[in-house]
Amino acid sequence: MRGVNAETHPAAPPPRAETADTAAANTGRGTGRALRGPWVPAGVLTAVGGAFAYVAAVDPNEPGHYPVCPLWRFTGLYCPGCGGLRSAHAFANGDMATALTDNALAVAGFLGFAVLWTVWVVHVARGRPLRLRLGPVQMWSLGALALVFTVVRNLPFGGWLHP
Repeated sequence: MRGVNAETHPAAPPPRAETADTAAANTGRGTGRALRGPWVPAGVLTAVGGAFAYVAAVDPNEPGHYPVCPLWRFTGLYCPGCGGLRSAHAFANGDMATALTDNALAVAGFLGFAVLWTVWVVHVARGRPLRLRLGPVQMWSLGALALVFTVVRNLPFGGWLHP
């Protein structure tokens, strides 16, 4: 019976409205429900912890283990990330003074990650999704902070920020 629908055949069931879940299933894209489980923050922490464990074990202060920053190699200027691996190594080994000396911005990033991860876990435990929305003001502020950090660490009076 081709072409049978509710208009031509009264016994045919009415067409179902497509919900967000069925639309996502039909398009092959998930709705994000799987990302609300506790295994996602645990997986992120495992990946970050594994990276920190590797950097803690393999000292970036010894040559040959990690590549050299291309900006520093070709220009002699320090980028905002220069010293980040040495900072992570010192941070992972509990030497906060050295971590701050190697890259203070990276230490702020490590601590910021810890705070955001904790907030994420609390939201997951309470069954609420975490919605972080950085607006243009926040994004420009972060960019300006990185730019000022980069400029100051490359000026003569910013030598204390060199890695």
